[in-house]
Order: sequence, then C-alpha cells, then structure tokens
Amino acid sequence: MRNIKMTLSYVGTRFAGWQVQPGRETIQGVLEERLSRMLKERIRLAGAGRTDAGVHARGQVASFTTASRIPLEGLRRGLNARLPAEIRVMSAEEARPGFQARADARGKEYRYRIVCGDEVSPFEAPFVTFVRGRLDAAAMDDAARRLVGRHDFKSFCRADCRLESKTRTLLESRIVFENGRIEYRVRGDGFLRHMVRTIAGTLIEVGRGRLAPEAIEAILEARDRRAAGPCAPAQGLVLERVLYGEAP
Repeated sequence: MRNIKMTLSYVGTRFAGWQVQPGRETIQGVLEERLSRMLKERIRLAGAGRTDAGVHARGQVASFTTASRIPLEGLRRGLNARLPAEIRVMSAEEARPGFQARADARGKEYRYRIVCGDEVSPFEAPFVTFVRGRLDAAAMDDAARRLVGRHDFKSFCRADCRLESKTRTLLESRIVFENGRIEYRVRGDGFLRHMVRTIAGTLIEVGRGRLAPEAIEAILEARDRRAAGPCAPAQGLVLERVLYGEAP
C-alpha cells in the first residue's frame, strides 16, 4: 500500500465544513467520493484540520493509503478534473509509511481577514469579514500579542468542547494593517474548535473600543466562554498551512 500526502486549497463558502456529515456536502466527502471512483477502491482521508462550514483553506493537508499505482501527477490532474472548481489538489507526494496528516502535524497557521470602512467590494466579500466604520488596529495588535505563549484557551473555544486539555501554545499572534484591511495572523501548535474565530471576534471588540487590550489576561484567567467576544463569521478565516517536521 502506498501512503499519499496531498496539499489542498478550497473555497469553503458552500460546503458544510471539512468533515464528512450525513446528507450534507463537505470537502472531505467530495474528495473521498471522487477519489474512490477514480481509483476504484474505497478511500478514507485523514485531514490535518477540521475546518468549519464556510471556512477556506490555502494549505490544508490530507493523507490516504491506496493500492493504486497511478503516478502522482496523474493522480493530481485526474482528481482535479473530477472536482468542483472550489476544490483543488495543489500537490501530491509519496509519504513515509505510517504518516497521518492530523497526527503528525506539528502546528498550523491561520489568517483572519477584516475589511473596515463604508463598503466592501463584492469580489472581496466572500473572503473577508466586513466591519462598518473604523477599527483601532494598534489596540487590536496589542491585544493579539498578549495571547502569545502557552495558555488555557477555554474562554476562546465552544462551551461544549469536550477535550480535557484546552491548553495550547501560540508562537505568533499579531495584526497586520494596510489600506483599511486588517489581517490577524496566528500560528501555534494546535487550535480548539472556533478558537481562531473567537479570538478574532474578541479582537474586533477591542478595535471598536468595547474591550481594552489589557482585558485579554482576565479573559484567559476566567476560563469561561462568556468572558470572550463573539465568534467571528466563518468567511474571514483561512487555514494557510500545516507544519510538519519543523518547529511551529
């Protein structure tokens, strides 16, 4: 059996997220169905991250095993020919035996994009969150940088999260501001469900002046989802890359 690693890009707007769900169209479901038909065997994908409904990816990674001897370039081209335009296999490579996209990931990098002002172009709208008016990007950056390090992120994940440990390490957490466009860049060893979107929603509250940057410490210490800001909309979030081998 061969072990194949694929790097994927997709626009998540019309999909119900990454993970297979009965009766709903998902990224994983579409990929497995098209791969299985192409290779004439049942394929099960392991994805590095379970992106939510409406979330996009530039560098998602998935792995699977197959008995097929199809050349890698033929696999990439053949699969892309069968996929909807919103999903593309950017590369395919042989992985070592036992490699698993999720279990072997050392970290991930996300970006959350915000446009503030009077209007947002319809060409940008599917990929950003629009905030009418002005946001204080400097205050948002101050707040974002206070999240760097190892913390319990219970306040920044879904209240029904059943994971015993909600401690994660962020190596990068900062705001980049240019021409009315705000981009939150975050990189860490792992992320809880809705964690990046809840951080983004909290940073927007800081940008609006409803929270002070110094409130971040108290929110972390509270370990209570009610202490943080709202979960920001899905369309602004992109999984940029998954880290393997190198330190996060």
